[in-house]
Amino acid sequence: MKTALNIVFSVIILVLAYFLIQSIMEPIRFNREKDAREAAVKERLIDIRTAQEAFKSVKGYYTGSFDTLITFLKTDSLPLVFRRGALTDEMIAEGITSEREAVKRGLISRDTSYIPVRDSIFYQGYPIESLRFVPGTENTEFQMSAGRVMTTSMVMVNVFEAYVLNDVFLSDLDRQLVVNYNDQRTKITGFPGMKVGDVKVPNNNAGNWED
Repeated sequence: MKTALNIVFSVIILVLAYFLIQSIMEPIRFNREKDAREAAVKERLIDIRTAQEAFKSVKGYYTGSFDTLITFLKTDSLPLVFRRGALTDEMIAEGITSEREAVKRGLISRDTSYIPVRDSIFYQGYPIESLRFVPGTENTEFQMSAGRVMTTSMVMVNVFEAYVLNDVFLSDLDRQLVVNYNDQRTKITGFPGMKVGDVKVPNNNAGNWED
């Protein structure tokens, strides 16, 4: 009888130890996986920001359409200006006060050529079609929009944002840990996900992970 009880108690102790270890390890595994996924999402959001800034440099505004952005990356070009000469003290002494005037007089030259956008902002072979998709998900797209807002200086500026909620790219992880993390991120950044730019408040296209 005593032997049987000892076996039962041993089994109970082992089971309790297992669950104790699991309760300790689960948050550790969650944080490890969360950090890896966030790193991939952050890299993709930075790429979207790079593409949007290139788009604006040519078009003068941001786009809320991934189709438009990707077509731009595939087909458009960026100007590349080659400068020959510079404004010198001698030119200034002669009354030439700007490079534009020096260019008009032929004292300085500026030649412009054009290079494909994709070659200038991304590495060769970059998978441009994947720009819209959240890494690690089954063809889930980032949410993206663009518009114009007025700054505190009463100036209208172009803005865009792209984001994904934690609930999307952490959906298969422990639900309670995701809920806790959402609460934490909302308190710190005001948003339960990863985001670059903002269509309500101009923020120089910053990511919400950037200080």
